[in-house]
Amino acid sequence: MIQRRIVLLSAAGLASAFLLGACGSSTEKASTGTSPGNAVPVATAASESATSAPTASESTPSAPVAGGHPATTMVMAKTVDDIGRVVTDDKGMTLYRYDKDEANPSKWTCAGECTKTWIPVIVQDSVQTMGVEKSLLGTVHRNGMKQLTLGGWPLYRYVGDTQAGQTNGQAKDKTWYAVTPSGTKSTITG
Repeated sequence: MIQRRIVLLSAAGLASAFLLGACGSSTEKASTGTSPGNAVPVATAASESATSAPTASESTPSAPVAGGHPATTMVMAKTVDDIGRVVTDDKGMTLYRYDKDEANPSKWTCAGECTKTWIPVIVQDSVQTMGVEKSLLGTVHRNGMKQLTLGGWPLYRYVGDTQAGQTNGQAKDKTWYAVTPSGTKSTITG
């Protein structure tokens, strides 16, 4: 019983730290002296030779990170109804990019309240790819964590997508777009 309380208190502390950190700006200097906007290549494990995407039960389980959001372990290209070929995470959830972010150098601008609707795609170590060129993947520092980038663009999930394959965030506010396997924004609307 005591161990359970310790775990719950630890999780609450981590969640609080993440939320406080999310209020920061992407122009802050990290403790290492590097800007959080500098992209870093992410280690990948190639799995592009597979002909079909794994099912939810076959995909690698996501490890939890601060804030309760799971770390993404795989990105894959999928054809989604009405929108064409886009990138999804290991659960089949569509990934998005934000026009106000920057790709060169990678810089995120969605912070604070924005991250409650547009959840940054956090990774830990290696990310497997399927149908996505692994050399296009990287990371950008985000409050002590690593946010995945594709073609330099920081990636997000939309809270309004509740099931795999949904694209409810497409063209939202004319600044949020599903990301294609090459890192460009999908301009097709369903």
